[in-house]
Amino acid sequence: MLFTCFRAAPVPRITAVLLVTLATFAASQANAHAQTLPPEVDALLARAKVPREAFAAVVLDAAPLLNGKTAPLLSWRAASPMNPASVMKLVTTYAGLELLGPAYTWKTPVYADGPIVNGVLQGNLIIQGKGDPKLVMERLWLLLRRVQGLGIKTISGDILLDHSAFAASTQNPGDFDGEALRPYNVQPDALLVNYKSVVMTFVPNPGNGTASVNFDPPLASVQMQASVPLSASGNGGGALAQCGDYRAQLKPDFADPFRMAFSGTYPVACGEKTWFIAYPDPASYGARAIAGLWQEMGGKLGGRVRDGVAPAGLVPVFEMESPSLAEVIRDINKYSNNVMAQQLFLTLSLQRPGGASVDASREVVRGWWQSRFGTPNGGADMPVLDNGSGLSRQGRVTPQGLARMLQTAYVSGAMPELMASLPITGVDGTLKRSKSQVSQGWAHLKSGTLRDATALAGYVHTPSGRRLVVVGIINHPNAPAARPALEALVDWAVKEGSR
Repeated sequence: MLFTCFRAAPVPRITAVLLVTLATFAASQANAHAQTLPPEVDALLARAKVPREAFAAVVLDAAPLLNGKTAPLLSWRAASPMNPASVMKLVTTYAGLELLGPAYTWKTPVYADGPIVNGVLQGNLIIQGKGDPKLVMERLWLLLRRVQGLGIKTISGDILLDHSAFAASTQNPGDFDGEALRPYNVQPDALLVNYKSVVMTFVPNPGNGTASVNFDPPLASVQMQASVPLSASGNGGGALAQCGDYRAQLKPDFADPFRMAFSGTYPVACGEKTWFIAYPDPASYGARAIAGLWQEMGGKLGGRVRDGVAPAGLVPVFEMESPSLAEVIRDINKYSNNVMAQQLFLTLSLQRPGGASVDASREVVRGWWQSRFGTPNGGADMPVLDNGSGLSRQGRVTPQGLARMLQTAYVSGAMPELMASLPITGVDGTLKRSKSQVSQGWAHLKSGTLRDATALAGYVHTPSGRRLVVVGIINHPNAPAARPALEALVDWAVKEGSR
């Protein structure tokens, strides 16, 4: 099975086992004795009206066997299973690095089912998805340009899109929170094109009283409104307030997938704005995007773009290769890209009999976790993954289990790639706007937020040269308001770890 073939960390097996055992022992010992929370963390939890019992955290050395500091600096309810929101992406990406390797790439085979005569493919063109998380418009253009490089200007038959590598999803984009047009709700697809999203760019032209609307990509058979009237201002007040809620003021109508229109106006004070939405008919998105782009590139199509399956035994004319996994996980973790995380999660079971599915990937990760970390704490530390992205109400992990994984990763060969994929506080990714003054630039952390969960986890560097693992999770209806408590925990770790 796939999980038996992971790329183990380049450290002696006994060292890894001792590390896991020692970290587990230290965490259990710390839990045996009540600890008080740092006063600043306690105060910020109280200000957000979040009880201490809704908070769980652990702070400990990233490599305790290297410096002899095995006791945690803090352990608060560290054995409690918690919903980590998008912090669960740490499990998915580290499992991916070990099971697939940082140089892993996704390949998208392209087949010509017929001869090419005088610039005409006398048959069908088949594009077979194998889970590429980053088949964005630029790379799709390159794929079709390579098709034209074969001498194909006209396709007499159809363009077939093969999605069969992944089991069909039973979920709809709006199932999680009713926001079907939010890009974070896009569902995975073996042939995922441009995240099934549309980018709308609004550019005001005061001279003629309109704002032009540019849509990317061009979608075949979809009417797209080219301009909207300008309005003098939004909600009044200063320059920023004058822009107001421009999306609401546009009065968009996306109910009909054949027509994207606006019945409102665009505030001139907004300047140029870009708005991303998930296409309202995701099942047809790939076909519309490929048909539109092929036409825009001057290609001709005798048939249509439709779903199909590559004939058995047909040899691809070429394969489009994705960026490496090491590059892909930077997008997943720094920008918390849910659908890319789910694409990676499903890829973990791609080679299993029956193909990739959510259930098969959960089994792969469970097998990997048990092989790598065993089942201390009665197995309670093993994460409960839903779809691999953390966009879930069911996902669970204990802070000490996650911390143990991060400790193991720190002394593994995957450490540089994993750490480089994490947002840096106050510098980039989802933590670019962090207001922390103490930890700015000193921490690589994955963040996560749902309506009732917020979390931070990763590595904290101290001025003394010490490196710590920090995990903090809050599960409560007021959790998002308690985010400053997690930032205070990180700041406390920077100061405490330097003593």
